[in-house]
Amino acid sequence: MDTLVLIASVAVGGIVLLALLNLIARNQPGLDRAYYMDAWQKIHIKSQAEETWALAIIDADKLLDHALRKKNFKGQTMAERMVSAKDVFSRRRLVWESHKFRNQIVHEEVKVTEKKTQAALAGFRSGLRDLGAL
Repeated sequence: MDTLVLIASVAVGGIVLLALLNLIARNQPGLDRAYYMDAWQKIHIKSQAEETWALAIIDADKLLDHALRKKNFKGQTMAERMVSAKDVFSRRRLVWESHKFRNQIVHEEVKVTEKKTQAALAGFRSGLRDLGAL
């Protein structure tokens, strides 16, 4: 009987330890929320004027990539880091569409509208929240 209690205690202790390590690993390294909040406020201001909509999207994309790097997601490109973080994103498709729209702005002729800007920023904001940055 004592052996069973000892085995059960070790098993429960091991499970608790693994759960704690997983929680710590998921939250490490911590992000400086004040930095991200300040940067997001600047992006929000840029999103208010038509002439800076594209810049707001580009800056939001950079901010998300910064958070991905700080959280040590693997990949040589932002797209690869986003794939590594796919299970973290609650609105994965929206985050991905936001990044793709940023790429269209930078590499193609694309019309940036207020509606598209707000949708893209919603995706970046969602991703940043999921990472614990906002």
